[in-house]
Amino acid sequence: MNHKNIQVFEELADAYDGWFDLHRYVYESELLALKEVIPPRGKGLEIGVGSGRFAVPLGLRLGVEPAGAMARMARNRGLNVLQSYAEELPFKEQAFDFVLLVTVLCFLADPPAALKEATRVLKPQGHLIIGMIDPDSPLGQYYEMNQERSKFYRQARFHPAGQVLEWLETLGYLNFETRQTIFQDPKTLTAPEPVDQGHGAGVFVVIAGQKS
Repeated sequence: MNHKNIQVFEELADAYDGWFDLHRYVYESELLALKEVIPPRGKGLEIGVGSGRFAVPLGLRLGVEPAGAMARMARNRGLNVLQSYAEELPFKEQAFDFVLLVTVLCFLADPPAALKEATRVLKPQGHLIIGMIDPDSPLGQYYEMNQERSKFYRQARFHPAGQVLEWLETLGYLNFETRQTIFQDPKTLTAPEPVDQGHGAGVFVVIAGQKS
């Protein structure tokens, strides 16, 4: 992970965690999209678990997180969190049935290396699930143009859903499922957004692939 990004999350952990309360319907929309592809059983890992806002409601119990302040928040939510990097996971090969990354790839210096490492710790037929901001969506283009205004996304590099699918195909993933949500300005939401298949329209996209 880019060390500038880690420092931001160390210094602004409370602000990051509070964002989910301030933007309740965005958060709930993202959870709904992820829940559609999360396996109902099996041992899961979240890479870049942050403050635990996704792992806990999705039923995960284990995560890795490089920012100490964020890891402490996640532990306070009952998670087992190891301080480590996405590119250097402290687990043996084929240890997990599914691996989750939510808005993580955009903060990494080498996303393909992190995906390769996630694949290493995933069992054959296991699922890799990625939640991400899609810059090819209308709202994603707006986010990209205005990312300098965000304390968190200022250092981010958003990767199109098509690019992420190509990376996963190169690693041998099959049986892809995609979901998208948040189609209108988050400031105007009065309820969670619907979840559709595919990508290109919703700013939040979920990609799930099965390891061959």
